[in-house]
Amino acid sequence: MALRYDEIGQRLRAFRLGSGLSAEEVADRLGISRTALYRFEKGELAKIETLERLSELLQVSLPTLLGVGIEYIPSAVSYFERLRQLEESAEHMVVLAGPISFLLASDSFEMALDQVLRESIPDDLPNRSRAMDDVDKIMEILHERKRAYRLRQPPIVNLISAMQIEPFLNNGMVGRVSLTESKKAMRREMARAEIEHFASVIEEESIGVQIGLVTDSLPHTGFQIFRRRSGDTLMISPFRLGEQPNIRVGVAMATSAQEALALHENVVKEVWRTAIKGRDAASYLRNLVSRSQERHARPAPERAGAAARR
Repeated sequence: MALRYDEIGQRLRAFRLGSGLSAEEVADRLGISRTALYRFEKGELAKIETLERLSELLQVSLPTLLGVGIEYIPSAVSYFERLRQLEESAEHMVVLAGPISFLLASDSFEMALDQVLRESIPDDLPNRSRAMDDVDKIMEILHERKRAYRLRQPPIVNLISAMQIEPFLNNGMVGRVSLTESKKAMRREMARAEIEHFASVIEEESIGVQIGLVTDSLPHTGFQIFRRRSGDTLMISPFRLGEQPNIRVGVAMATSAQEALALHENVVKEVWRTAIKGRDAASYLRNLVSRSQERHARPAPERAGAAARR
C-alpha cells in the first residue's frame, strides 16, 4: 500500500493535539523547528526515523501513524480532529450515532454543549485542568466541523436511535446526575427543543439529508462511514456527545479494510430498511417530546397521593 503523506500529516496533527503537547514542545523535544513540524503536518515528506520518534513521543504506534491496518485513537480530541479531517474530503457520509448527530444539531445545542462537557469532568479527576483544556480543543474542533459541513454540505445519511432519545428527553442535556432540580428541568427543556429541531429538519426534507429513526436496538458504539475519492474509511467510536457525554474513556478505531466497510454497510442497509422516515419519523419524535412533557408535568408521587386523599 502506497503511503499518503498528506494523510500521515493529518494523523500527526490529530495525535499531537490529543497528546496535550503544543507544537513548540513537540518540535523542541525532536530538535526540529516548529515550522518543520507544521510542514510535516501539512504532508511534507518526513524521514522514517523522524516518524518513529514522533510516534514514540505521541505514544501512538508507527503503523497507526502511517495508516497501515487499523488506526487506534485513544483520545477524544484526536478522534474529533480525525472526524473533521475525513469530513473535509468526504463525498458522502453515513452516521450511526445517537441520540444527537452533531453536524445536524442546532446552534443552541452547540452553545449548551460546552457547559455539559465541562460538568462531565469529575471534580476529583487527577489532572483535571488537562481535561478541561481538552474541552476547549474539542469545542473548537466541533465548531470548525459544523462550519465546514454547512459550507460543503456533502450528502449525509443519519440513523438515530429512538431508544437513546427517550433517556435524553427524560434526563436532559446533562453532564452529570448531581444537578439541582431546577437545572435538570432546564436541561430537559433543552433536550426537548433539540428533538423538536430534528423533527423540523426531517420535515424540511433538505437535499442531501436523509434521517432514519430506528426503534430497534443499535450497537452501543456509534460508527461513521466516509466515502472519499482517495478511499472509504470506517470510524468506530465510544466517544459521544449529548446526554451524559463521554470524552475521556475509550479507544476509537479507523480502518479502510474492505471487509469491515462491507459488514458495516450491510448493517446500515438493514437498519435503514426498517427505520421510520419522513413525516412519520417527525411525528414519532414529537410524540416522544409530548410524552416527556406530560411525564414531568405530573406532580411528584407524594403530592399526587396527597391530592388523591383530598
